[in-house]
Amino acid sequence: MDKTRQIKISKYLSKHLRHAPERIGLILETGGWVNVDDLLSACAAHQFPITRAELEEVVATSDKQRFSFDETRTRIRANQGHSVDVDLELQPQIPPDVLYHGTGEQSVSEILQSGLLKMSRHHVHLSKDVETARKVGMRQGRPVIFAIAATAMQQAGFTFYCSDNGVWLVDEVPPQYLKILSPEC
Repeated sequence: MDKTRQIKISKYLSKHLRHAPERIGLILETGGWVNVDDLLSACAAHQFPITRAELEEVVATSDKQRFSFDETRTRIRANQGHSVDVDLELQPQIPPDVLYHGTGEQSVSEILQSGLLKMSRHHVHLSKDVETARKVGMRQGRPVIFAIAATAMQQAGFTFYCSDNGVWLVDEVPPQYLKILSPEC
C-alpha cells in the first residue's frame, strides 16, 4: 500500500475510533474495542472501504502505533487520544523520573501559567524521550520541549497510565512540575 493511502486510513481510523464512532454506526465497547468485522463493514457502508490486509498493515506499521488488536485479533482500538467517553481499562503505573511534552512555541506562555491540560481529550499525553516530544511539537510549528517531574507528581498523588504504544497519560500537569529544556536538547 502506498504511503498516501496508509495516511488516509490512519486518519479515518483515528477519527472514528477516537472521536466520532457513531458517525459510522460504531459503539465503542469497554476498553475502546470495536469488532474488526463491524469496523470494516461500517467503513465500506460509508464509502471508505478498507481491506483486512490494509488494516493489518496500518496497525503494524504506524510510526506512532495509534491502534492495536486484542490477543484474538478480532477487535481493534485506538490506544489513546479519545475525545469520546470511553474507559480504556488502563492500570495506574509508576512513571519514569522525567517525562516530556512537545508543543509549538505559541503555546508556551499559556502552558507556563496553566500547566498542561487535557482539553477535549481524556488525558495529557507525555513521551518517555525528548525526540518523540520534539516530533509531536513540530506538528505545531517551532517545537518547545517541556520536561515533566513525573516522580514528584506521582509522589504528590497524581496518577499516571501508560498506553499500549508507550504514551504516558495523566489528567494534568501543573506548572510547578514543568521545566523548559534548552533549545540544544
